[in-house]
Amino acid sequence: MLNSFIIRTLFQLTMNATTVNPSDCPEVKVPFLVFFIIGVVSLAENLLVVVAVICNRNLHSPMYCFICSLAAFNTIASLTKTWENLMIVFADVGQLEKKGSSETKLDDVMDSLLCMSFVGSIFSFLAIAVDRYITIFHALRYHNIMTMRRTGVILGVIWATCGVSAVLMVRFFESKIIMICFIVFFVVSLVIICFLYVYMFMLALIHARKIAALPTYGGRKCRSQRRWGGNMRGALTLTILFGAFVVCWAPFFLHLIIIMVCPMNPYCECYRSLFQLHVVLLMSHALIDPAIYAFRSAELRHTFKKMLLCSDWIRCL
Repeated sequence: MLNSFIIRTLFQLTMNATTVNPSDCPEVKVPFLVFFIIGVVSLAENLLVVVAVICNRNLHSPMYCFICSLAAFNTIASLTKTWENLMIVFADVGQLEKKGSSETKLDDVMDSLLCMSFVGSIFSFLAIAVDRYITIFHALRYHNIMTMRRTGVILGVIWATCGVSAVLMVRFFESKIIMICFIVFFVVSLVIICFLYVYMFMLALIHARKIAALPTYGGRKCRSQRRWGGNMRGALTLTILFGAFVVCWAPFFLHLIIIMVCPMNPYCECYRSLFQLHVVLLMSHALIDPAIYAFRSAELRHTFKKMLLCSDWIRCL
């Protein structure tokens, strides 16, 4: 079982409910090796994305900066979970005291990093959605609106906000108010991002019809179609990323809701018995994102290929 304070708290609440109202659904156990492998692979993948964006000057644009920030948050989450798994191994072999004060403080630090990575992922998706909206519908003024300086300020605000929020979440997580705020933040963020994407694609249909109505002389229509197709492909990639985030995190938050709404209901226990699978799913989010980058972005694919195949890959970039 994962050893973080938040996971332990939820697990304890689940166990308390099970003790009061036992059900016919036994808890599903996931082997420790599965957690460890997911953590290590996702760490390597996201670190590769961060290094690729930093080293390739062709990727120094606001959109890829936000993608790099998302990958950095995923890297922190993967590194934290991998280190936590190693601590579990040391504790199991008697090399680490599970209830020592230093281990408790380190556990709080790791929980803060995990919460920061979650909140950071939400803010990164929101920033990416806004960037795509400006790219598509304000293309002529995009470079005046989304300068690299403004991008840096936005990223600084995101990271500072996520750090403060994570510390507060871990410090007061036992309070039901904090758990409710955690869930409300998740739901409201999903609604805002979904609204942006739906609105974006509705306007995209209107713009596509206008492009189709343009005269074909001078190649203007072809250039507009190519530019529009590239922008929409980028928007579709980010929509897939956001969909993967929802699929991976929604079961975990549904678990939180069930704990608060029906903690004594034995019928809810069948869903709560899948808790470890929910944790595996949310950890898998950091594993899925880089695969989507590599599959959908030609520039990133090209950069990854150079990094993996060229011996002096810094010069290759």
